[in-house]
Amino acid sequence: MTITTNQKSVNVMLAGIGGQGLVMTTQLICQAAFLEGFDLKSNDVIGLSQRGGMVWGSIRFGDHIHSPNIPPGEGDFLIGLEPLETLRWQHLIKPAGRVVMNTRQVAPTRVQQEQEPYPEEAIEKMQTLRRVHPLDAVAEAMKCGNAKAANTLLVGCLSHWLPISESSWHQAIDDTYPEKLREVNHKAWQKGRELAADWE
Repeated sequence: MTITTNQKSVNVMLAGIGGQGLVMTTQLICQAAFLEGFDLKSNDVIGLSQRGGMVWGSIRFGDHIHSPNIPPGEGDFLIGLEPLETLRWQHLIKPAGRVVMNTRQVAPTRVQQEQEPYPEEAIEKMQTLRRVHPLDAVAEAMKCGNAKAANTLLVGCLSHWLPISESSWHQAIDDTYPEKLREVNHKAWQKGRELAADWE
């Protein structure tokens, strides 16, 4: 799926675990869309983030956006910062939508306490039923100089399909991150964009 500006809105869902930087990742995408001139709405739900619980956010941008909420089955893209959380939110994505999933696992509390298993088989099945692009974003970000740039690398993947110019993305990175982190985040974003191009 490649989004064009003829579509009424672009709907992006993000899902992860508290502490993975989902809020800043949401801000990065919003800033790029804003710089491109789109109307946009977003929200992020912290949930039990202080205890490593699930967190999620949504972004909708286009000509005229009235709500940040994405109805089930209407999402164009899902960035999954963690496999289980990707599985949890994949129902929001259209059948033709794309899922960019970090394969690094962060076990929730109930799994750590051995009260329930990590759903390996369900995650594998999801990848056969949907257009899922799995990658170890942490390992790829480490090659760029900092594992903490993993989310920016995932955003770089996503950017391949969005109607936002490279200049807006690079300006958004400068606007979002402090100066000392900009270079590595530019590298990670570019690496993600190159990886996505290879998936076509």
